[in-house]
Amino acid sequence: MLTQNQPGRISALAVVIGLLVACESTPQINAVTAPSANLSSYKTYGFVAQPGTNRGGNTTPLTTYFETSIARQMDARGYHKVDTNPDLLVNFNANVQEKADVESMPGPYAGGYYGYRGGMYAGLGGPQVETVHYKEGTANIDVVDASKRQVVWEGKAEGELTDAAMKDPQGAVDKIVTQMFAQFPGRAAAS
Repeated sequence: MLTQNQPGRISALAVVIGLLVACESTPQINAVTAPSANLSSYKTYGFVAQPGTNRGGNTTPLTTYFETSIARQMDARGYHKVDTNPDLLVNFNANVQEKADVESMPGPYAGGYYGYRGGMYAGLGGPQVETVHYKEGTANIDVVDASKRQVVWEGKAEGELTDAAMKDPQGAVDKIVTQMFAQFPGRAAAS
């Protein structure tokens, strides 16, 4: 038998559960800058030869969308794209399914989803055993000090590249790249 307060409690509980579910599925944008990084000390950038979105050594349309969007953001911050000897290397990857990887890694994010780094450079931090969880539609952008081969900035967007969003892939990539770079703290060194 329901009392007068029980229907209100059930409604309140339903609202709380709905909010928790919404929070879990809400896309998240995060960025990390290496503590010693001085992003204004760099002038040029380039893309790694085989970004994480390439498949079998072939450039995919997704690779082209990311390069176009990232170049727009880097150029807007005064960095200049060069083909040889850039100060910064940019790599990126995207995943379309939820997964968890447990690995022992020589440097953070060396394998699993982060295997797109392919040992080309180290992530932020030192060796560790880690469980890496990533949601459907996760995208990463790494900005790497080319001479040190170390990540100086990493942007991550979780839950953004959904099937619905990818009906307009260029628009979806532009949106997440813009959101990630909103947290990019640097501008190029003055020429």
